[in-house]
Amino acid sequence: MSGVDEVGRGCLAGPVVAAAVILSLDNIPKGINDSKKLSAKQRERLDKEIRASAVAFAIGMGDVTEIDTINIFQSSKKAMLRAIAALKPSADFLLLDGNFKIESPLPQRFIIGGDRVSVSIAAASIIAKVYRDALMRELDLQYPGYYLAQNKGYGSPDHRVALEAIGPSEIHRKSFTWTPVRDLRQSHLPKEIL
Repeated sequence: MSGVDEVGRGCLAGPVVAAAVILSLDNIPKGINDSKKLSAKQRERLDKEIRASAVAFAIGMGDVTEIDTINIFQSSKKAMLRAIAALKPSADFLLLDGNFKIESPLPQRFIIGGDRVSVSIAAASIIAKVYRDALMRELDLQYPGYYLAQNKGYGSPDHRVALEAIGPSEIHRKSFTWTPVRDLRQSHLPKEIL
């Protein structure tokens, strides 16, 4: 049985990332929880422990071009399918976080808020989050000025002010809308950018 979850659906920049994890029932790391309820340090530790102890884990992504072409929901599902297809050994059953099924021949169950109730889905949420956060730190070096290392591509006020000041980059989702920040005085951007 594999837990499956994704991260980055609501971001303005970067890919959507999904993870699939088959935990070893004899060796489940302590402290696994919804990645949003854990600190970055806890996620990093658990990511290493899950990777070391899991029967299998895999990552799947949907890039910005795909997101803008088929929409974020469809790209999220494709990212999940890519992660599931990359599992070695393969899964025999899927537990999905959300309220939808995916087009897989495998039997599956979706659970709304699954990352809070299923340790397998929570493990997938941790793997996906740590992977994507690291990727966004790398993208921050390639696309400076958007503070991607801090906001991870989400529409924080500083990210939206930067978008307004310098425009979108090639890793920004053109199909997404964002609300400009009107009161620049509340921004934490350096004064030279404003």
